[in-house]
Amino acid sequence: MIEKVILTEEGKLELEKRLEYLKMVKRPEITERIKAAREFGDLSENAEYDAAKNEQALIEGEIVELENKLKHAEIITVNARKDVAGVGSTVTFTDLSDNKEYTFAIVGTTEADFKAGKISNESPIGKALIGKRVGEIATVEAPASSYGIRLEKVSY
Repeated sequence: MIEKVILTEEGKLELEKRLEYLKMVKRPEITERIKAAREFGDLSENAEYDAAKNEQALIEGEIVELENKLKHAEIITVNARKDVAGVGSTVTFTDLSDNKEYTFAIVGTTEADFKAGKISNESPIGKALIGKRVGEIATVEAPASSYGIRLEKVSY
């Protein structure tokens, strides 16, 4: 069964940009490196050739992966209810265990990047918040324990 890849419009554009870069820039660069390495002669002991072929395989694998993700992408649409958290929304919530406030964008797993402030819809916090309204308390089921969070703000 082919699994859908949930993306925001921004995430789709990032994947398309990366795919174009790999096809239009990196692929030709590697082709040239392989061609130059072949000119060194004996391919059985040619480290430059081996390195270029390995990089080519990695790039081709990434191209196939990106094409597959884009082929099966489901672009999320903005929720009609602006006070309900969902994929594509930016949420601010208070962790009730330490009373600290956090802000994250909820995205599909492909786009998730905690350091960039993007959490997956499948993460414990993402799962807990989706469908909640501003002011509601959600229980986060984390591997080590459960804790409460209160949804403070939702924006799209």
